[in-house]
Amino acid sequence: MRKGFPRIISVVLAAAMAFSLTACGGGQKTTETTAAQDAQTQVQETAEKIVNVGVTNTLESLNPLLLNGGEINKYATGLMFLPLMELDKDLNFQPMLADSITTEDNRNFIVHIDEKATWSDGTPVTAADVEYTVLRLTSPVIANYAMMYYVFEGVGDDGFVEEGATSVAGVKVIDEKTIQFTTKDTMSLNTFQNSYARYLLTLPKHKIEQYSESELSTAEWFTKPDVVNGPYIVTDYDVDHYIAYTANENYWKGAPKVEKLNIRIVDGSQIYAGLQSGEIDITQHTMTDIPMQDYESIEALGNVDIVYGSPVTNQSMFIQTANIQDAKVRQAMLYAIDREKILNELMKGHGEIVDGFLSSASPYFDETITPVKYDPEKAKALLTEAGWDGSKVLQFYVNSGDSTFVNAATIMAAQWQAVGIKAEVKTVDFATLMSVSGTKDYDILAVQYTYAPVDPYADMNWLLSGEGSWTGYYNESVSEALAATQTTMDSAELTSLYSVVNKKVQEDVPMISAYVISALGAKNKRLTVAEPSVYGFFNEVHNWDVTQ
Repeated sequence: MRKGFPRIISVVLAAAMAFSLTACGGGQKTTETTAAQDAQTQVQETAEKIVNVGVTNTLESLNPLLLNGGEINKYATGLMFLPLMELDKDLNFQPMLADSITTEDNRNFIVHIDEKATWSDGTPVTAADVEYTVLRLTSPVIANYAMMYYVFEGVGDDGFVEEGATSVAGVKVIDEKTIQFTTKDTMSLNTFQNSYARYLLTLPKHKIEQYSESELSTAEWFTKPDVVNGPYIVTDYDVDHYIAYTANENYWKGAPKVEKLNIRIVDGSQIYAGLQSGEIDITQHTMTDIPMQDYESIEALGNVDIVYGSPVTNQSMFIQTANIQDAKVRQAMLYAIDREKILNELMKGHGEIVDGFLSSASPYFDETITPVKYDPEKAKALLTEAGWDGSKVLQFYVNSGDSTFVNAATIMAAQWQAVGIKAEVKTVDFATLMSVSGTKDYDILAVQYTYAPVDPYADMNWLLSGEGSWTGYYNESVSEALAATQTTMDSAELTSLYSVVNKKVQEDVPMISAYVISALGAKNKRLTVAEPSVYGFFNEVHNWDVTQ
C-alpha cells in the first residue's frame, strides 16, 4: 500500500463535507442557529476549492528537459509549462501556447506563439524561450533520448547537437513570437504537431539561463518553480505519492477557478474507495489503471459520473527480437495466448483484440486484418519447426501498478508453459519499467501504449526502427511504408500504408497486442467542466469548478 496524501488535505475535504451536511439540516431556525448557519455559510464561501486527481502511474520527474514517454510526466509537467499544441477529446489539435502551426512544404514548420501568452511574472513568452528549450533538449549533457530531435536540421542522428552549441540550424527565430522548425526529411503536419508540438514544454529563458547545462538536470528550481506559463504551479511533491499545485493567478488564459489541485498517486485498489469517500475527485483513462473487478462497484456509486473511453490504449507486449530471433517462436507466443478469453474474463469485454498498432478508434484502422486466433497446437508445431528446446526462460517485465494486466501476464505465462515456453513474470513500478526499457535485459516488455489515432507514425517508426528500439525489429518494406505516410494526407492511402506495417507485424510478431482497452474514467458530480478523456484532459483545467 502506498502512503496517504498529506493529512491536511483530507482534513480540509472532511471539513467541507461536514459544512455541506450541516447546511442540509431542517427544522425551525432560532436567532442563534441562524447566526451560526450564516457564519458557517461565510466559511463555505471562503473555503478553498480543492480537486484531487487519482492516478496509479508513478512520476519520474517534473523537469520538462527530462520528459519521457510516460503520460503522468507529460500531464503533470504540462500543468506548469504548456505544450505548443494538444489534442482535444475529439482528436482535433487545439492551440495551447502556440495559436497556429503551418507548413507549405512539409519540411519548414512555422510556429506562432499566442500574442497574449505571458509568464506568471508578466514577461511575454517569446520564440527565444522556445529556442532556448530546444537547445537544452538537444544537449548531450542533459541527454534526453526520448524526444527524438534527430529529425531536425543541425541535430545529429543521436538526437543531440555539439556540447556547448548556441544554436540549432533547424530551429530559427523569425521574430519575437514566431519560430521556424526545419526537418531533414519530409514530415506531415500531423506528425509535427503530434510528436513534437505536443511534447515541447517551453521554459522561461530569463529565469533559468543562470544554470549550466549540467546543473539543469538536478536544479531545485524545477521542484518549486517561481515562473510558469501554465495554469498551476507545483508547491510540493513526492515522486511516489503525490504532486500538490496551487493556481497561477496570473495565468494568461484566465485564473483557475480551483485554487488547489493535487495529483494523488495510489494503488489501483485504492481508486474505488477514494471515489466513494470523495478523497479522489476524478480519474483519467491513460494515467489511472482501475482494476477491472472494481468497474461495477464504481458504476454503482451515486456520487460519481463514469465515462468509458474509446479503445485507444493498447496493452502492448514488445518482444526484444535480438533475444528471440526466430519469427516462428514469436508467432508461437502469439498463437499460444487466448486473448479473447483474457479480454472477456479480466476486462469484462471492455475493449477489443487487434493485431498491430491501430484500433478501431483510428481513422486508418483496417478491418480486413483478422486477429490471430488462439491455437495452442499451431504454437507447438511452430516451436518444433524452430527447433525450440524449451530451456530458455523468457524475462517478462510488467507494470506492477496495473493489477489487471499482472493477472493477465500470469495467465499468459501459464498458456506459454502449456506449449513449451517458459516465462518469468517480473512486476516492477513504472519508473523501473522505463529504466529496463533502455536495455536489452528483457525478452518481453509490457507497456500500456496509446498510439495517437490521428498520427501513429512516430511511435510505429521508432518502435520498428531496429537496434535501440524496444523491439530491435527492422524491415525494409515496413520502413518504406512508414516513410510514405509522411507525403500524403489522403485517408485511404494512409490506411493502405499503415496496413502494410500492421500485416507485417502480425507476420513477424515484434509486438503482441494483448488487448486494446476501453478504460473507465470517473468524476465526482461536484466537479463541473472537468471530464475524463483520453486526450485533452487538462486543456480546460483553468475552467474546472466545484459546487460546494
